[in-house]
Amino acid sequence: MSQVPVYMVVNLKISDPVSYGKYEAGFFPLLKKYDGKFITYDDNLASFEGETPLEGRVIIFQFPSEEIARAWYADPEYQALSELRRAGTSLNFLAMVHGLPPRH
Repeated sequence: MSQVPVYMVVNLKISDPVSYGKYEAGFFPLLKKYDGKFITYDDNLASFEGETPLEGRVIIFQFPSEEIARAWYADPEYQALSELRRAGTSLNFLAMVHGLPPRH
């Protein structure tokens, strides 16, 4: 089976913009280190259905494969940096969604 890209989907609420800003500054170089691509973020979500609408910020970024995404998350440099995110936000989820395999 060929490798498929994975998308990381995050939902969080920022409580300390200073700590979160420091996290963001370190996040992008680490994303690049693992060939990740930033897709988008949104602070003004529109929920159409569901019992628990999302609040806060939703962030989407991509890695070339699940293996690379797992290596990024396990990287000691990322784990140290993520302490700033943990200090500055309440995290609802950080989830990995697999892309579709190529169609032939």
